Amino acid sequence: MKELKIQPIRNGTVIDHITPGTAIKVLRILNIPRAGATSAVTAAMNVTSSVNVHKRKDIVKIEDRELDPHELDKIALISPEATVNIIREYDVAAKHRVRVPEIVTGIVKCPNPNCVSNHEPVRSAFRTVRDQPPALRCQYCERLVEEVADHLLP
Repeated sequence: MKELKIQPIRNGTVIDHITPGTAIKVLRILNIPRAGATSAVTAAMNVTSSVNVHKRKDIVKIEDRELDPHELDKIALISPEATVNIIREYDVAAKHRVRVPEIVTGIVKCPNPNCVSNHEPVRSAFRTVRDQPPALRCQYCERLVEEVADHLLP
């Protein structure tokens, strides 16, 4: 049986071990596709994980782009098990797991329409109350946010 492989990238970022079915959310929070962008982006969904043959995962490869810490925090809120590989000249230059931050500021919008963060010029701020799956509590109004991906700011 032939096995199809995803083409390697010369430089860029590979986000691996993404929660199955959430690669599209990862692309959305990274603003992909971007108008005028010419770099290749590959997304694979529900592929077999090499760590455990019975598990599935999504993978995103982004050519010629390295992610900033703000973007990594967003990925952690969608897929806390994800790993990020920085690729340089076809080799892994750095590899690390994303980590749900203890304090999340300016990334998530409070779902409470009466929250001060939705009416005043203040950055939203949340405390992490659970990593798996991520759950946050607003520091202003104490509203619990469990569907974090639905409330991420662009």
